[in-house]
Amino acid sequence: MVVVVPLDCLSFQHCLRNRTTHLPLSSRFTTTTTTSLCFHSPIIQAKLPFFTNSDSFQVGRPIGTYGFINVTSYSAFPSGPGTDYSLEDLGGLKTQDVGEGNVKIRLYEGRVSRGPLTGTPVTFKVYPGRRAGGVVADALAANELNTHLFLQSSSKGIGQNLVLLVGGFETTTGEQWLAFRDDGKYNAADYAKLASERVSRDREGSSWNPFEQGLTTKRRQNFIIKMLQGVMKGLAYLHDHDRLHQSLGPFSVVLNTISEREGSYLIPRLRDLAFSVNVRYTELDDSGQLVEGLWRRATGAGAFTQMEKRAFGIADDIYEAGLFFAYMAFVPFCEAGVMDSLSLQVSCAANMISSLIADNSFL
Repeated sequence: MVVVVPLDCLSFQHCLRNRTTHLPLSSRFTTTTTTSLCFHSPIIQAKLPFFTNSDSFQVGRPIGTYGFINVTSYSAFPSGPGTDYSLEDLGGLKTQDVGEGNVKIRLYEGRVSRGPLTGTPVTFKVYPGRRAGGVVADALAANELNTHLFLQSSSKGIGQNLVLLVGGFETTTGEQWLAFRDDGKYNAADYAKLASERVSRDREGSSWNPFEQGLTTKRRQNFIIKMLQGVMKGLAYLHDHDRLHQSLGPFSVVLNTISEREGSYLIPRLRDLAFSVNVRYTELDDSGQLVEGLWRRATGAGAFTQMEKRAFGIADDIYEAGLFFAYMAFVPFCEAGVMDSLSLQVSCAANMISSLIADNSFL
């Protein structure tokens, strides 16, 4: 599964040119001479207020960092009569070259300080920009920005299960700051980790009430079911708008609460659309590096026509959703450290290929 791919050289600043007139950029983030930033989209107009001036925001404390894993190659499994298969071989761990991506993203708290959304809490997603992160960081920021602007301008309305972009700007040092409405500090991976730690603590206790145990399990089931429903609705919204997520996982699902007692108020939202791919039929012949890996895998799977390639892309997203489903079905109910996403992915791949071998359809 490709998580980080080389991207084309479309720049963040170029992606936003022509949307508004030039706006002065505040020198709050640097002591050097300020520059001007022009946000644009010739065919995209966001329905909600979209702020492009850094003076419209106040930046708070840092809340975390994260990056991406780059899968650079994948070799086919050996096949043929007499071949011995092991779980390690079926899992494919020995056939992938995995490296850490060089794009490091920082997260900050903040709020809108001007305009109709004054006081609205936001979460800043900061890309290092071309100077520090190269063209990859610049292109990721541009792709995420354009994808959100397109989706938020939809005539069908803004999807409830997607994070909401309220603005962005670029500093004179080249960093790209995207401001999203703060709909929760936790993600699905955080919830699963806390839930599994709770399981470990409860099993260590000798006097845990069995009736309370049953109630807790039922409450957890309802919480996870609602989470999965929201994730699938968000993914369906993307597909209805001819967009693929392409990096769906526990860390890409934001939760407004992780309290299982507040499950009725839970609204999961998808984020991390930097790898989103446009699968509109008029765009399927695009040979840009952003989609190169996806279409190469599609061709390897026998998808050659536009309809087949589009179907493969959607199925690829649904496969990632299936892995997320398996993660949430197991990890929150297991003791801490017993199960993780990599183990689940290996198990799912092994079980799938074992089934194909049993049906003689893999040989």
